[in-house]
Amino acid sequence: MASRPQRSQNSRNSSGDPEEFRATLIEHLEELRTRIIRCLWFVVVGWVIGWFLEPYVYGFLHEIVQSGIKKALPPGAKYEEPFNHFTDAFLLQLKLSFVIGLVGALPLIMVQLWGFIAPGLKPNERRPLVRLAPLSIFLFLLGATFCWFCIPAAVGWFVAYLKNFPGTSLFQDPGSMVLFLVKLVLAFGLGFQLPIIVYGLGAIGLLSAQTLAKYWRHGTVFVFFLSAILTPSNDPLTMLMMAIPLSILFMISVWAVKIIQRKKVRVIENTEYREQEQAPENEDTE
Repeated sequence: MASRPQRSQNSRNSSGDPEEFRATLIEHLEELRTRIIRCLWFVVVGWVIGWFLEPYVYGFLHEIVQSGIKKALPPGAKYEEPFNHFTDAFLLQLKLSFVIGLVGALPLIMVQLWGFIAPGLKPNERRPLVRLAPLSIFLFLLGATFCWFCIPAAVGWFVAYLKNFPGTSLFQDPGSMVLFLVKLVLAFGLGFQLPIIVYGLGAIGLLSAQTLAKYWRHGTVFVFFLSAILTPSNDPLTMLMMAIPLSILFMISVWAVKIIQRKKVRVIENTEYREQEQAPENEDTE
């Protein structure tokens, strides 16, 4: 019995056109399984590395959180982080090391995702995504950096309300503030990907600049709704911290979609004009 030919990169045509090489459903499922297993291995290895990095990462983030809280703490109020169970310290390190490993493995996971999707795209479909990748990374870092500089002010604002309740103290679960900080930074990084999504949908023609301009109020409501979902604390201040810059980026992306769609219209008009000019010449030749 002849063995089924294996899928390989060499069997594809050098043009990279997916129409010239179609994998069977079984081959797609095998490749998907392979890439999922690789992603799981990346997470596991990152988790192990994160276990050893956790004390340093926690110490750095915890120092930032503590400095922000102590500055805003009212006179006489205490701030402590007690463990309530003897297993809590182990579980906290396990949780934090997993988050560290997951963040470290994300770039490799994205490479595996792109490796699975890219062969099914034509060159003209692949090109815009490759161009948007550096911008996506920049916006993620921009969102994370913006959040990083806003966090001390946000923490201080919340802690300052303790002065309205004399005689009270703040007892926080160990690691909860650090986890909150990590979740908030990741949420801002992901939220700042909204312009990429809007621009991508406009570039492939699923959204027009006229539609976005007409329904800008609906878009603003969606931005605030998205901010409320992504922010882990769900408080109005944190939501506004994300919603305001996202609204500005949304308007910029609408402007970018308008420019790219104008260029497409000009290209189409020039092509039609050239075809109309060449048509009489062809008729005269005949």
